[in-house]
Amino acid sequence: MATTKGGLAATQKNAAVTSPKKHMMDLIKSMKPQIEAALPSVLTGERFTRMVLSAMSTTPKLIECTPNSFLGAMMQAAQLGVEPNTPLGQAYLIPYKNKGTMECQFQLGYKGLIDLAYRSGQVKDIQAHEVYENDEFEYELGLEAKLRHKPAMKDRGAVVAYYAVFHTKDGGYGFEVMSVDDIRNHAKKYSQSFNSSYSPWSRNFDEMAKKTVLKKCLKYAPLKTEFVRAMNSDGTIKSTLAKDMVDVKDETDYIDTEAEAVTEQATPTSQPEPKEEPAVDMTTGEVLQEQPMSEDDRILEDSLNI
Repeated sequence: MATTKGGLAATQKNAAVTSPKKHMMDLIKSMKPQIEAALPSVLTGERFTRMVLSAMSTTPKLIECTPNSFLGAMMQAAQLGVEPNTPLGQAYLIPYKNKGTMECQFQLGYKGLIDLAYRSGQVKDIQAHEVYENDEFEYELGLEAKLRHKPAMKDRGAVVAYYAVFHTKDGGYGFEVMSVDDIRNHAKKYSQSFNSSYSPWSRNFDEMAKKTVLKKCLKYAPLKTEFVRAMNSDGTIKSTLAKDMVDVKDETDYIDTEAEAVTEQATPTSQPEPKEEPAVDMTTGEVLQEQPMSEDDRILEDSLNI
């Protein structure tokens, strides 16, 4: 089992004399052997470290998270082999107040979920789509379930529903349909970071809606236990580092976070947190604005040898 006690203890001794950002980056540097050991062959430790550095630059609130929760979320992404906070939309590291403390939550993205499903080796095809009000769309449940969607070629109107469908390699299939209201109500009930300005729900509702309907759909798929365990890592906060992060207990205090969100919305004198805009469009990958690298970032990048 991988251990980080030595590296964490040595680095934390110097926390008082270093900036919070440099402290966090020193911790990440101490974790490089574990990161490289966890990553699949298609993703290098250097590239993954760059992604984490970029996430911290575009979402500065991550620096305020407890170091162990940040490292826990980072290692979940590494072990699952998904890219955090990139235009691919595979996974997200999200700052969120838990038990009154700013911690880092790990969330799978829509494309990360699809990638994990294909990697299970049992799925032949898996898709999720929006349904617009002017599309031809009908579905029927029961003993002879059917689904038919013919998109309008123009003037499609507003999105009214989302659906997901899968086919297994042995000929099985399944689908799930949810209205926009169904999606929104589900997110409010089960996503603790739904109201956060840093949540992908606030930036990429369609992608998160498709992930939601995919997760419901895949509950009926005959997938391996490993995939189910990986899917259960979605939306968790873990500050204990382990060889298999999926086995670590989720530390999210659901009552505390829900009450906190209600309090923040109900207090008229409170000022909303400034929304951090991503450096790229999370759907198209288009660069929105060039952000010059600060001297602090240059020093950190040199220290990481990336």
